Amino acid sequence: MKFIKRDSFKLTRIALSIVVILMLSMASNVKADEDNDPLEPINRVIFEFNEMVDDNILEPVAKGYKYVTPDPVERGVSNFFSNLGEINTIANDLLQLKFQQAAKDSLRFVVNSTIGVLGIFDVATTFGLSKNKEDFGQTLGFWGVPNGPYLVLPFLGPSSFRDAPGTFVDYELSPIDQLHHEERQTLRLINIVETRAKLLRATKILDTAAKDKYIFIRESYLQKRESLVSDGEDEEEFEIDVYGIDN
Repeated sequence: MKFIKRDSFKLTRIALSIVVILMLSMASNVKADEDNDPLEPINRVIFEFNEMVDDNILEPVAKGYKYVTPDPVERGVSNFFSNLGEINTIANDLLQLKFQQAAKDSLRFVVNSTIGVLGIFDVATTFGLSKNKEDFGQTLGFWGVPNGPYLVLPFLGPSSFRDAPGTFVDYELSPIDQLHHEERQTLRLINIVETRAKLLRATKILDTAAKDKYIFIRESYLQKRESLVSDGEDEEEFEIDVYGIDN
């Protein structure tokens, strides 16, 4: 009975988040090619806050993690969380009517969860089952929901009026959310640190290459999201969601 109540509450929260997405999208009549960042003053304040948190907490912790963790272990942790993320991808494959891709992603998940020991080893890639990534923001884009204005979220970084509530739905669908509070918080913390450690090199390049870091990240994010929604193939994928959780 407890699980039924919890699942009902979860479905209610997901439904409410979808309503919020639609309301925000309808309320936003701003076209991306005219002005995709009408909230820039507020976004820049939040961006600076995120930079402060990253400089003083996330980046030092990530450097320490990378320093003490052997490369094979770090790779295994990364693969483990990547494998958990397949659940969200499969769900959004189905919501986007990509049934063939859903079948391949399901097979990839099964192979890595069994032969790959809970995803620690990416065996599926060697079998020709390449990784896909689909999220609820892409699903909404697939069904014609407009991106809306650019939005910077505290701690989470770049997003949009469409993607921000979609992120909440993805969290609710994550298998990590099914765990007890202590285990859930521990895994999320490890995931944040591991994700940030992967981005250390990209951050160093960004700090030296970008004249205006805010604009560079904004344009990179919007272009990447547009490409993902349209199933475009990026010749070089640059990770800029330094505060995000790839889950």
